[in-house]
Amino acid sequence: MAALLRRGGAVVRTVSRRSLTSTGLQPVSCSRREVCSSVPRGGDNRSFSPTLSARLAGLSYPELQQLSLEDPDTFWGSIAHERLSWMKPFEQVQDCDMVKGQVRWFLGGRLNVSVNCLDVHVQSHPERVALIWERDEPGTEVKVTYRELLDSTCQLANALKTHGVLKGDRVAVYMPVSPLAVAAMLACARIGAVHMVVFAGFSAEALAGRIQDAQCRVVLTCNQVVRGGRAIDLKATVDAAVRTCPSVQHVFVAQRTSSPAPQGDLDVPLEEAMGRESADCPPEPMDSEDPLFMLYTSGSTGKPKGIVHTQAGYLLYAALTHQCVFGYRPGDVFGCMADVGWITGHSYVVYGPLCNGATSVLFESTPVYPDPGRYWEMVERLGINQFYGAPTALRLLLKYDQSWVTRYDRSSLRTLGSVGEPINHEAWDWFHRVVGESRCPLVDTWWQTETGGVCIAPLPAEDGAPIVPAMAMRPFFGVEPVLLGNKGECMEGPSVGGALCIKQAWPGLARTIYGDHQRYVDAYFKPYPGHYFTGDGAFRSADGFYQITGRMDDVINISGHRLGTAEIEDALDEHPAVPETAVIGVPHSIKGEVPFAFLVLKDGVSQEQEVVLEELRHLVASKIAKYAVPNHFLVVKRLPKTRSGKILRRILRKVALDQAGELGDVSTLDDPSVVKEIILAHARYKEQQKHTKKNS
Repeated sequence: MAALLRRGGAVVRTVSRRSLTSTGLQPVSCSRREVCSSVPRGGDNRSFSPTLSARLAGLSYPELQQLSLEDPDTFWGSIAHERLSWMKPFEQVQDCDMVKGQVRWFLGGRLNVSVNCLDVHVQSHPERVALIWERDEPGTEVKVTYRELLDSTCQLANALKTHGVLKGDRVAVYMPVSPLAVAAMLACARIGAVHMVVFAGFSAEALAGRIQDAQCRVVLTCNQVVRGGRAIDLKATVDAAVRTCPSVQHVFVAQRTSSPAPQGDLDVPLEEAMGRESADCPPEPMDSEDPLFMLYTSGSTGKPKGIVHTQAGYLLYAALTHQCVFGYRPGDVFGCMADVGWITGHSYVVYGPLCNGATSVLFESTPVYPDPGRYWEMVERLGINQFYGAPTALRLLLKYDQSWVTRYDRSSLRTLGSVGEPINHEAWDWFHRVVGESRCPLVDTWWQTETGGVCIAPLPAEDGAPIVPAMAMRPFFGVEPVLLGNKGECMEGPSVGGALCIKQAWPGLARTIYGDHQRYVDAYFKPYPGHYFTGDGAFRSADGFYQITGRMDDVINISGHRLGTAEIEDALDEHPAVPETAVIGVPHSIKGEVPFAFLVLKDGVSQEQEVVLEELRHLVASKIAKYAVPNHFLVVKRLPKTRSGKILRRILRKVALDQAGELGDVSTLDDPSVVKEIILAHARYKEQQKHTKKNS
């Protein structure tokens, strides 16, 4: 644990300076910077002395965990002092009130996140590789050094400033996984703008809603995204979105392919704009609690919420978890397969690895392109040491012959990781035994957009500590999980289950929901006063380890992506033939969960039912994304409701899962006979599916 306090570093083979046109990163001539030489290291030395740092370095995991909970000021203050570069020392470690939903860390301190991710490494190792862009076509990877990434970040930052972007302005990033997307995020951080990355698979309407809520002044995008051998237009989606977004003043368009993009009045060719700018951009001193980025996530209501993360606390937590949970060492190549549009990409593709000076892999393609061996061929070719992927991809790959794995050399792998949803035992065993040759620790990580980084995982732990298959297991430093019952009572002891809550604040915790702090308090702190409510249920084993049991609210997890059922219902309800809907999540062998929609249709449309269903599929795809389209549509006459009008989705879930004999109490229903109607409709639906499958 001695390395806990030290900033990480990576040493990989250097890359010659060459044209980066294919990455959207333009090389420029520049002298070595002295940005970091004037940046003081550490916090208030009167409070956080080397003596305390040495004390932490000599402790074991259980001792560090205990200290982090009993004396968080010493623990986090010492680590922040050692690991981050400060422009102004912080004066107070924390000011948190879990009842009020008030979370503030490293008060009075000033720093710049891009300096911590780039300049400090350029100062000492300018030719170290920061990013390996694994493009769609295997064998065409592009390596970008820290110096090159800093150059491009500064050019992009200057281009944003030239076009009127100021500190505090929101900038939408709707781009594929690429070095340019990373530079866009870091450029915003450099000038104090707040980036809002949107997954490039979202529809124009979903993108517009996020831009409108955040009041973004600028959108950064590409002409196309390349994935699985196909080029998909992005610019057309952005054009459709910004028509309803009056706050947008400029749309910067990069060229991922040679295909020309339609040009509008707001458009600015990004590479040209960057080429006109200097590769020196003074970093903006940012208060520890200034917003760093917003990221929209689904909740139990129809409107996605803009989660706000701030500067120092988020960066420190992302860097520390990246090092400790995955066993990162200087010189490692870290391979996280996540898209930068999700929190996993933010924390473990960009900010955590770059703060630690790592080499981070950007994966643009799919697990099965051009064949099911893509991941493992890449592991061999790039020498990846940590592989962090989603159970959805693993469940897909284990259906293929294991020779697609074993034909490639995976000896570089040292740690395997799973993220996005609980991993099932079959996928865990295949990942550990086949991919990792039963020699790599497999960390099943639990965390959320709101938590900023991993909160429960098998590591860090002492050498030889057990790892239980398909279990998140141990809380990270500063995280104190508790299980609470229906009445808020604490479920003591082992072998108990309950609502997973966290008792005290940690630096990575989100600070608010953009523009609606009361919603933040109501969603996360009001259900169980004095605790952060995760929305998940959990079980604590006899050994004191934590097993995540799934969502407790109306949120489903599709291929690792959280989506509120209310969002899908809102889209379906817009169809004129659909007066009422209810959507639940049901298990799926590959995706984990998929939406199952129960529909009530207006009288007279039964003859056109297939047409209506096709229109509904298109409606959900256009309003949210293709992955949100329900796999199942069941037309019913009525939905099961209480006398107060509440739809009892637990009954619908039981019916969909063929558990109609376990419905429990239905006395609260306004008309219990509706249940029999739905059971009969479901039985007919299953027969129809069976018949269709047989004929196909």
